[in-house]
Amino acid sequence: MTGEDILLGIALTVALAAGSQILASRLHVPALIILLPVGFTAGALTDVIHPERLVGPDFPALVSLSVAIILYDAGLGLNLRNLTGRTRSIVVRLLVIGIVVTFFAVSGMGPALFGIPLRVAAMIGVILVVSGPTVVGPLLEYVRPTDRLRRILIWEGTLTDPIGGILGAVVFHAVATSHRIDIGRGYQIGQFLISMGVGLAGGAVGTTILWLTLHKLRLGETLGTLVQLATVILVSAGCDIARDDTGLIAAIFTGLAITNLPGMDMPARRPFLETLVQMIIGLLFISISSAVTPASVVPVLVPSLILIAVLVLVVRPLVAYAAARGSDLTRGEWGFIGWMAPRGIVAASTASAFAASLVEDGLPGAAKILPITFLVIVGTVLLYALTAAPVARKLGVVRSARTRPLVVGGTTWVIALGEALRTAGLDVLMWAGLEEEREAIRAAGIELAHGEMLATTTNPRARLEGVTAVFLLTDDDDFNALASVVIKDNVQGPVYRVGPPQDSHGVVAPYTGGDILFGNALVRHRLAARYEQGARFHVQAGSQPVPSDFDVLFVVRADGQLAPVTGKQKITPLPGDTAVVMGSP
Repeated sequence: MTGEDILLGIALTVALAAGSQILASRLHVPALIILLPVGFTAGALTDVIHPERLVGPDFPALVSLSVAIILYDAGLGLNLRNLTGRTRSIVVRLLVIGIVVTFFAVSGMGPALFGIPLRVAAMIGVILVVSGPTVVGPLLEYVRPTDRLRRILIWEGTLTDPIGGILGAVVFHAVATSHRIDIGRGYQIGQFLISMGVGLAGGAVGTTILWLTLHKLRLGETLGTLVQLATVILVSAGCDIARDDTGLIAAIFTGLAITNLPGMDMPARRPFLETLVQMIIGLLFISISSAVTPASVVPVLVPSLILIAVLVLVVRPLVAYAAARGSDLTRGEWGFIGWMAPRGIVAASTASAFAASLVEDGLPGAAKILPITFLVIVGTVLLYALTAAPVARKLGVVRSARTRPLVVGGTTWVIALGEALRTAGLDVLMWAGLEEEREAIRAAGIELAHGEMLATTTNPRARLEGVTAVFLLTDDDDFNALASVVIKDNVQGPVYRVGPPQDSHGVVAPYTGGDILFGNALVRHRLAARYEQGARFHVQAGSQPVPSDFDVLFVVRADGQLAPVTGKQKITPLPGDTAVVMGSP
């Protein structure tokens, strides 16, 4: 390729990756649904984005390092405090049973469906055992299942990727170096354990480096992100040099260890790293799908549809049922787990790397590995994206669409406001620091958030689960201001604070931006004073006129969404809404 072709290929790949993800966000669908057909179409219409032409034989190495960065970022999101007791056992059973059943099912059907040798079928089987957080995560954000289901599926998808990658390397070497699947006398099992040991050792090195640089040197966000990227690439490349595909284990172990080490305050949101991961995902899927030609897809299309049907309708439900037996999962929960197993980036990357090597070795049927994997990825992602939400609603495992507010504060007027929001039909949580305030919250019959719920005010690693709006109404204006800044990226919804007195001399509160509840007319001390003078919170229908001496504070829309009045927006109740107002008794 000429220099101009290379520049055009890079520019086109980047543009398609970014454009596809923007389009997917506008359509509210997982990006894979757009990325894969776009890459496939671009690959059919032009030669400049084909990875074997644009990058050459080094493409699998770049894919391996890219996937390591993705898995490191996924590992940072795995908080061990959320994986306890029965949840942990369910995840372990899903991993073990899912890998074994999927591998043998695909390996057994492969020769009959595709007319390929058992060795190639085994290679496809081990490739398809993986799922992946890059696919499961966006689907779950769209479906909004219960918190426990989300944790189970994210942990399974994240951990199965590196395990599947290691198993893929083991099976690949068994296939490439012999004329049969040789696992006799435990040889390949020993090879797997050696690979795991190398990956864990690399992860320990990476964890040590990051602990020294991030915890001891206290590097800022920019240098801290630079060190993380450099460390992940270093340990992943080193492990892959020592033993194929062990870098994935090193990457995810490093992320998992760093986010759970005491004293390592890794933020829940990492804007630059998340942006980089998003771009890597787009580039990989565009590049890999462009390598799949229409001529290679047509012969395996119908058999692949049969394989997808068996994986979706038989294999995954069987795995979910076996994993859920004896657990406290409800029928709806294990049913939804049985309807969520899309394939993602690790399946695509391992298929791309292993298929190319086996084709070069002249293995019959190896050319079918990539198109079969491509079709399974497209088919499972498309099917689950279209059906997961209605299935979750049918099974009753979707979080309520109604706003679930967390009200922080325990003074008398704040508790009364919490009672009014609950009367308006919302599931209200409250938190207060003083024990007497907490007792008053309990006496009012409002659910009291556990202590860790507000851990985000001091620990940016934490994330408020199940809360979709936070209202900071304590008597400490500086606390409200600081907390609104710290936790705004750690909650799935907006964060508001009550306004400080206009003549406040606080350290932070008068100078911190953000939207202020109720505007400048109803700042904290005025609300408290009006309540002490006899004003009360009332709940009324949106169609009912609001008295002139009453102030509208909140409107609960007909769909359960809570809209607060702020300094930047006034809310008008509509018929079907419920208004929370403040006025005379």
